[in-house]
Amino acid sequence: MAQTKNVLLVGVGGQGTILVGKILSSGLVNAGFDVKMSEVHGMAQRGGSVSNQVRYGEKVYSPIISKGQADILVAFESMEALRWLEYLNPKGKVVVNDYQIPSAPILMGKQDYPEGVLDILKEKADTSVVKAAKLAQELGNIKSMNIVLFGALVKGMQLTNINWEQVIKNNVKPKTVEVNIKAFRAGLNAVS
Repeated sequence: MAQTKNVLLVGVGGQGTILVGKILSSGLVNAGFDVKMSEVHGMAQRGGSVSNQVRYGEKVYSPIISKGQADILVAFESMEALRWLEYLNPKGKVVVNDYQIPSAPILMGKQDYPEGVLDILKEKADTSVVKAAKLAQELGNIKSMNIVLFGALVKGMQLTNINWEQVIKNNVKPKTVEVNIKAFRAGLNAVS
């Protein structure tokens, strides 16, 4: 692979965005890629925005994705996809969770949650909407929605030749391995 690939993961504190970045990076390193990762989680404990950037290829010199460079934007919360959309490559893909977490200004009544977020995304980019929370809840643990989205990411980036199930087993608590493997498979099947 001559070209560096850019993955941008965005969400809200507590959604497991950072864990997915670590699982992705671990699997890519195991597969022989040079990988750089950076994470920003300001006010994450209070439901603030969280972003995680993963770049991989033969040789990667910086962990930072510039505006217009992301090959895939995976949003764990719907509005976060809009917030970060300018980082997407014009030929890139958006995988967005059909799930809303109101930010602090919305909770305080200072702003309204934007209407039609998913329609706006579909209008502006190649977008796959994943009902990750619903799928995770059906599997028995809503917290595994991050792994559902990870499965959709793997499919979207055509990284299915890596043994992700083993990587997931190595990175989650033993008591959650089974539900997370099911969540991963559900995510793979959630996108075309």
